[in-house]
Amino acid sequence: MKLERKSVKPVGIGVAILSLLALAGGLAVRAADPAPGYQVTAPSGVSEADLRAAIDPLFEGEEDVGETRALIVMHRGEIIAERYAPGFGPETKLLGWSMGKSVTAVLVGLMVADGRLALDSPVPVATWGQPGDPRGRITLRQLLAMTSGLDHVEDDEPLAQADTVRMLFTDGAQDMSGFAEAKPLAHAPGSRFSYSTGNTLILGDLMARMLTSNPDPDARRQAMQTFIDGRLKIPAGIRSLTVEYDAAGTMIGGNFLHMTARDYARFGELLRNHGRGPNGHQIVPEKWVDFMRTPSPRNPAYGAHLWLNRESDESALMPGDAPRSLFGCVGHGGQYILVSPGQSLTVVRIGASPDKEQRAALKQGLARLMRLFPA
Repeated sequence: MKLERKSVKPVGIGVAILSLLALAGGLAVRAADPAPGYQVTAPSGVSEADLRAAIDPLFEGEEDVGETRALIVMHRGEIIAERYAPGFGPETKLLGWSMGKSVTAVLVGLMVADGRLALDSPVPVATWGQPGDPRGRITLRQLLAMTSGLDHVEDDEPLAQADTVRMLFTDGAQDMSGFAEAKPLAHAPGSRFSYSTGNTLILGDLMARMLTSNPDPDARRQAMQTFIDGRLKIPAGIRSLTVEYDAAGTMIGGNFLHMTARDYARFGELLRNHGRGPNGHQIVPEKWVDFMRTPSPRNPAYGAHLWLNRESDESALMPGDAPRSLFGCVGHGGQYILVSPGQSLTVVRIGASPDKEQRAALKQGLARLMRLFPA
């Protein structure tokens, strides 16, 4: 099933049914004038025929890999391949799901650079500051590395009982960060890796509170949006970036950020270029990008809200099939920004691959595409 969102609005209980279906099928704001595009300009050393032979199955093998809606290949900063499915195009804003976690981490890094936040200080959540509350030891570093220890169930059966679904669509939807912050500890902070969208919502609340002391949702949204526009969206040239907020005015950075495929690629290039933008200016501190790419001691395949191409029991990329230096942003249902610094390569795939087998085949196809480019 394909679902369309005609406009971008804060998510609440009123759209719970639609959103739950979206978890399985994907969401996008479709192009007004459906016009599929396919352009390939192979760089020196890469055969155009081989490049097309790697791209075509990602669109034409729907039973194997799911539905690919957009694919971008950037090499040395230039788009050398771009293809869209019918109904999608360069101006289509596409939902990235958990790829937004990496965008959130970049925004956190800007606040750390400003001195608003500190990596190893306890996170200032009021309810955690009560005497004897063990959550008061949770640090910013632990939230970013998914080692906060908070009792959050990302996926569960039935799906409606999973904490992520409850937080985004049902009883937690009015105040998503409040839902996440109310969770007790399941493990000592820093002791175990546990992937949690709740951690990212807490980061969204934390950033809003660093920007304004006004609890009014509109004031929180305005303060956060001004920061995003001035520090990331405009300087990095990712002008299609559209952020959703919950009813409490908290950025839903773990799931509901939208961009065009080209802007997802530009974001990948920002990370590949160590935080430098298209004009060469340093937008994000280089040390912060290095930090995002540093393996967690609790999961070598994860950094700070960024996946790494390392062997692990919990790995979202393709260790053994692509360069070890590869890192990426990964979203629900097969959304990828794959960055291979040694190959000067950034690959974006947006689509809907709901089955585990489809995602495995998709990763194999993307790895095959990336192997065409020499290190």
